[in-house]
Amino acid sequence: MSDVLSTPWSGLDQTPRTPFKARVARAILRPAVSRTPVRVSFPDGRHWGAGGPDAPEMVVRRPAAFFNRLGQDSKIGLGEAFMAGDWTTGEGTDLADLLSPFAAQMATLVPPSLQKLRRLVDRDLPEEERNTVSGSRSNIERHYDLSNDLFLRFLDPSMTYSAAWFEDLGSRPGFDELECAQHRKIDGLLDQAGVTEGTRLLEIGSGWGSLAIRAAQRGARVTTITISTEQAELARRRFVEAGVDDRIELRLQDYRDVTGQYDAVVSCEMIEAVGEEYWPTYFATIDSVLAPGGRVAIQAITMQHHRYQATRRSYGWIQKYIFPGGLIPSRRAIDETLAAHTRGLRVTETRSLGLHYARTLRLWRERFEDHWQDISGHGFDETFRRMWTFYLAYCEAGFAVGYLDVEQLQMQRT
Repeated sequence: MSDVLSTPWSGLDQTPRTPFKARVARAILRPAVSRTPVRVSFPDGRHWGAGGPDAPEMVVRRPAAFFNRLGQDSKIGLGEAFMAGDWTTGEGTDLADLLSPFAAQMATLVPPSLQKLRRLVDRDLPEEERNTVSGSRSNIERHYDLSNDLFLRFLDPSMTYSAAWFEDLGSRPGFDELECAQHRKIDGLLDQAGVTEGTRLLEIGSGWGSLAIRAAQRGARVTTITISTEQAELARRRFVEAGVDDRIELRLQDYRDVTGQYDAVVSCEMIEAVGEEYWPTYFATIDSVLAPGGRVAIQAITMQHHRYQATRRSYGWIQKYIFPGGLIPSRRAIDETLAAHTRGLRVTETRSLGLHYARTLRLWRERFEDHWQDISGHGFDETFRRMWTFYLAYCEAGFAVGYLDVEQLQMQRT
């Protein structure tokens, strides 16, 4: 596991005091929550927000520290304040249910007159987090190489860390249905890519091997690549346990170094870690190794194009603490990159799984909390617990209200 002392969540209480910025943050937040169906409670008994007594409740425990963090960095401060314990949820309030009303009006929470000043307060993406070959390896290590034991505690037995595809969301599926839903998602991608007996398949981003195993069980010859040493170690063991290691070659390799010819290329929630700067290289590489008549299937988290344009250059809480170097594309950005940098690859089929991801994240978060005692035994502290809880709830809220989507995209040459 990574050394906790070197992680970005260390030293949260050392935020500089900025009284003027704190006053500005207070002046912006109050009218914003006055239009939001939530209830913000303070130690002196005051309440803000348009929600009544039964509305999702945010309990601000340390107002001075809370507004100081918001004023210091508006895009990062809310999450940091939760990590530090400056605020929490009220009794009976689920964190994602509290965050969802904010996510639903993300584009309008800040008045248009102040949105014009975005570039004055937005932080640029750090140079060291650019997704160069070495930068990508460092970025991946900070998340996926935290500890296999961590992920084993909250993922389903398939060890699949991406949106599932449930048969029926209306029945509020439970954790015992998650493994089947993950297999359904994987089969959906493999079907889009036309993977059958004898298919030469390239997978970009191995994860812990669940897709490669499923493809090999169909009779495909699989080459799967990753730059996560922790994932590679466990994936290789799982290939042997599944009895398919003779049909899978796992390489510790960057996608930019791939050569050869493949009948199908599949990549599940990998594009978010590529970075806008390298999307042309990513798709050009896929195009160069795809055999004539071949198919591509990519599962990608997406957002509306106007939101992508507004956030593509800014540095947020997710990048700082969870996915360094990460950037979510829009469908339009993907289409434009394909048109400009491939020999005719186009999206020919789509499947939206946004609400399915919200449910997946809820199940992961519940499992994470249920197994916290085991997780903490591997060296993770309470700050990490609050950080991970906020991450899972924050993402769930985004998918639940449609601010984010996740799509399975089939691509073929036209």
